[in-house]
Amino acid sequence: MTLAAIIDLRSDTVTRPTPEMRAAMAAAEVGDDVYGEDPTINLLEKRAAETFGREAALFVPTGTMGNQIGIRLHTQPGQEVICESRSHILDWEMATAAVFSGCLVRAVPTADGILRWKDIEPAIKKRGSFHAATGLIEIENTANMAGGRVTPLAVMEEIWAQAKERKLPVHLDGARIFNAAAALGVDVKTLTRGFDSVMFCLSKGLCAPVGSMLTGSAELIEQARIYRKALGGGMRQAGILAAAGLIALEQMPARLKEDHTHARLLAEALSHMDGVSIDVDTVETNIVIFELTGAVTPANAIAGLKARGILASIVGPNLIRLVTHHDVNRAACVTAAEALTEVLEVSTAA
Repeated sequence: MTLAAIIDLRSDTVTRPTPEMRAAMAAAEVGDDVYGEDPTINLLEKRAAETFGREAALFVPTGTMGNQIGIRLHTQPGQEVICESRSHILDWEMATAAVFSGCLVRAVPTADGILRWKDIEPAIKKRGSFHAATGLIEIENTANMAGGRVTPLAVMEEIWAQAKERKLPVHLDGARIFNAAAALGVDVKTLTRGFDSVMFCLSKGLCAPVGSMLTGSAELIEQARIYRKALGGGMRQAGILAAAGLIALEQMPARLKEDHTHARLLAEALSHMDGVSIDVDTVETNIVIFELTGAVTPANAIAGLKARGILASIVGPNLIRLVTHHDVNRAACVTAAEALTEVLEVSTAA
């Protein structure tokens, strides 16, 4: 089966750069970014800062690097970082908060993956002789492993206000913040205004082949450049990547609602299948996570889908994740829904 024939729903990280991005990359004006001389990188950082209403921004190779620089900026070794128990910084970033920042992640479980002040407050620890003090609060919006759930603006406003009162910084893992903005109908500047630093991805749903951005004050970003270099993220003629990033930032957010519609299509189809548990109302963006409740195992389901040209991910003992994106249109999602029905109905009947 050719790559073009495969319907890849494992993640929105599999998106390929658009033809316009490829043309822009080929024509990009470049320089040495470690010297601050790449004009395309400089333009991307300027536009990112403007979009989020910040003084400065920094291009980094990955969202993980952006998050880990953010943690290092706000903490001291021996402190704790409060996050939701399914957060990316806890489960998918290789314990780098411990290695690079010397911090412990304090995971707070919630029923829906959305961290609220009532969840955060009991976990806060003051500096003392017996406990590691809280140094940072981290929010992930959208919440990947909670099925792409969106944290509402009012919830974040309470967190910002209460954290500020306690002099605690707040970092946003906004890998998919443009998806949250599309779902809420709120611009990203408003949706992130109370965070001390914001990381967002140009890849994933925005389709750039590589790259994320870290935004904040000029002072923070100046220090972030040093930490980026320490992590091996200082790149040279990176304007080739920034050229695609500019298109991702300026053009691609407008189409994200289409991905959300396709995710809802898949969720609706799954809700009518035997041996599947899913709450359609929780599918707010481009991620669908469902539970297998019958005899079929996730491994068998994944294998059956793959045999039909559909790729999906196992994300828990009985959980499967589907992620819609630019490279999977409505017709492909209909085909995927039909394949899911075949796999699960055959397995259930057996």
